[in-house]
Amino acid sequence: MALDISRATGPSVTAMQWLVLGAAYFLLVLFVIGLFDVLLSLYRLLASGQFTDPVAVVTLLDTVLLLLIIVEVHRTLIAYAREEPVLRIVVSAAIIAVAREVISFRADSFAAGDALSVALAFAALILTLVFSFFLLDRTNVTA
Repeated sequence: MALDISRATGPSVTAMQWLVLGAAYFLLVLFVIGLFDVLLSLYRLLASGQFTDPVAVVTLLDTVLLLLIIVEVHRTLIAYAREEPVLRIVVSAAIIAVAREVISFRADSFAAGDALSVALAFAALILTLVFSFFLLDRTNVTA
């Protein structure tokens, strides 16, 4: 009796698709909680008069970018479950994640030489990701 690989792996593929969908719904719940948190934080900023404080605004922006990352990961999971291309979504999520780190970057939290190295690394990473996104957009890669 020969073993049919596609028949033997079928339940595993189905289970993985359901788990991916479960993770997507979990991210949806996290997004709703995060959106409530952003609105509450924005209200606190406006009510306290701290909306002119750059640190408070950057903190709020950091939370908004985290929500955008959650959206991109959700899109990735949905595309994966539908067996659609995910590479462009993953690169855009990476751009948002690195931009979030760049925005919250504080040079005074590093030693003198380390801050420059980290800043150059961020610059190289952003340029590489944007170039990759540009190439994906121009070449219509379906992976």
